Amino acid sequence: MTQATGSASTIRRTVGAVTAMLATTTLVVGCGPKSEPASAPQNGPSASPTVDPKQALLDAVPDGTEGTFKFSGKDSSSTHSGRVDPASKAVEINTTGAPGSDGITTKMSFLLIGEEVWLKAKFSGQPGLPKFPDKWMKLDRTKLAESDTIPAYDGADQGNAGPLIEAATSVKEQSPGQYAGVVDVSTGNAAQVLEEGEAAALGEAAKSVPFTAVVDPDKHLTSLTLKIPAAGKAKAYDYVVTYADYGTSPKISVPTGSAATKAPAMAYEMLNG
Repeated sequence: MTQATGSASTIRRTVGAVTAMLATTTLVVGCGPKSEPASAPQNGPSASPTVDPKQALLDAVPDGTEGTFKFSGKDSSSTHSGRVDPASKAVEINTTGAPGSDGITTKMSFLLIGEEVWLKAKFSGQPGLPKFPDKWMKLDRTKLAESDTIPAYDGADQGNAGPLIEAATSVKEQSPGQYAGVVDVSTGNAAQVLEEGEAAALGEAAKSVPFTAVVDPDKHLTSLTLKIPAAGKAKAYDYVVTYADYGTSPKISVPTGSAATKAPAMAYEMLNG
């Protein structure tokens, strides 16, 4: 089964769109369930089953049964970090976009608990940029021009490890818990994980992107790294996903009191721009 890309990609696109809008205006301002393991080949009635390394990696991708955990990562234009609380269908995602040629740095955080959503935003690098309170600003989804402007909780795999591993054409377990192989990011959900147009720009190289992955003794994925090659003016970089503190990360709760406020009209103007 092909897993959908997680909300981290949605936020990356939102951050990119907001940054582009700020540079040109005067505004003052998861994955679906895992597939069942394939039947292992048997050498005889008493033979031990052989675990397919690709399936072992897919089984290690968080699916919401592991309890709370933390995540972090980076792609070609931004870094991400946060927490996931599957029992509450909640996630906190913090994204920082790399400064563009205009010098603008965009930092945005989303807190999602069920259908409720809060935003934090901070911009720097140019005068006259939006200034928001350093609080969680409660958003009303009905005031957004498009439903996908901001993310919704869509599963535990916020780093999109599942879609990338499913696109692997070669996987080997080099030593216990240490995996390596090749991923085809040229099409499908794997291509959507990358920046828009990035997979196409890679050309044939998109079909053979090397990766490494680590699975802990509890069979949980702790890291996935893709070595994305250079393409045209774009430099080579590492697409990184890390998951940590399974079952021990603090639960996510609704922000209250001085930690929260109602989102001002300027926040909707920015997101709808």
